[in-house]
Amino acid sequence: MYAVVAYQVASAINIKTSKQELPWQLLFQDSDELYYKSSDQKFIYIFQYGMVGFFNLTAAEIEDALSKIKPVCDNYFSEKLSESLEIFIKPGALNVQFDHVVLPELDQEMIRLVMLNTSQSVALSRYSEITEELIIETNNHTSFLEKKGRLNISGNKLKRFIGKILNIKNKISENLYIFDAPEITWENEQLNKLDLDLKRAFDLKDRYRIIHDRIEIIKENLELFKDIMDHKESSRLEWIIIILIVIEVIDMFIIKWSS
Repeated sequence: MYAVVAYQVASAINIKTSKQELPWQLLFQDSDELYYKSSDQKFIYIFQYGMVGFFNLTAAEIEDALSKIKPVCDNYFSEKLSESLEIFIKPGALNVQFDHVVLPELDQEMIRLVMLNTSQSVALSRYSEITEELIIETNNHTSFLEKKGRLNISGNKLKRFIGKILNIKNKISENLYIFDAPEITWENEQLNKLDLDLKRAFDLKDRYRIIHDRIEIIKENLELFKDIMDHKESSRLEWIIIILIVIEVIDMFIIKWSS
């Protein structure tokens, strides 16, 4: 039996610097990912969005690898979100369950797919936590609006909140390819089946949609808040103009009666 474990170690990992400084044998690379062989039957998968996957490394080897990765991280996490999956090798078999995978052989591309989907699952868990916190915060504002008839958030804070939501949405779109099959699966039926089975086992598509729906709900609420603030500001300006006109009329009467 082997094990895959994936960690969310940082907000981001510098792929270019990692490629230059990390010591392992590079098997695959692109602008967002680095797939390494650290030693015989041991693999490390690094993702730009702060994920690292390990295959068949001991706890001590993982700690050593993380110490090498830490200097190329942006906002390294002391507490790491993680998931693990057991891998069994059985010739002629290919089976994916929620807690283990059976592979026909110790193939580095199959292992890569398992590590990729496990890492995507951890990333979804993190984004799920973030969006759940944001929707709770949004609901607090809507509850206050319902009870008091006004908002308890300033315009500047609202703008920062909107910016935060947009940044999260962009990061999810850039880093998670839940609906896209990796290139290695395009011409290999067995790899394609493994990728689809892993996505189903991790329930990646449904979890992604839940996160996407939460973000859309939050955006709708924030747009409503912005409209309320714009209306309030417009009303304030209208009253200022009315007051200025009244003052000018009074001033004209005073001048007229004085003359």
